[in-house]
Amino acid sequence: MKIELIAVGRLRTGPHFELIQDYRKRLVWPFSLTEIESKYKDEAQGLRDEIRLIESALSPQAFVIALDERGRSLSSRELSVKFEAITLQGQSHIQFIIGGANGLGEELRARADLLLSFGQQTWPHMLARVMLLEQIYRCQQIQKGHPYHRD
Repeated sequence: MKIELIAVGRLRTGPHFELIQDYRKRLVWPFSLTEIESKYKDEAQGLRDEIRLIESALSPQAFVIALDERGRSLSSRELSVKFEAITLQGQSHIQFIIGGANGLGEELRARADLLLSFGQQTWPHMLARVMLLEQIYRCQQIQKGHPYHRD
């Protein structure tokens, strides 16, 4: 299974960057990160540009999961089962989307095959990346039957 994260903003150094690198090393599944940035300072124009850049990075064959506060909150085990179901449906490519400070826009929400929420709290976008990678790693370990995850 190929996993890709398309995220608004660039993360260069610091603790979030180091955590992301750590989880990337642990993943057996192929993983790639595409970071996008709008060149526009105007909020509305910037959001339109982010949507355009994200849409251009999406693969028509991929199963798209957008992180969104209005999405479904799944347990780690439920997310692992979802990954297995996606694979059984013949999908081998999952693309995750994390928008910027102004969200994703309705076009991207509608394009997503699943809207996923990390709960009702608001999380910083860079921390959400770390949380997502940890959950992907956890799903991998659940599927391997590894004791990393404990119910």
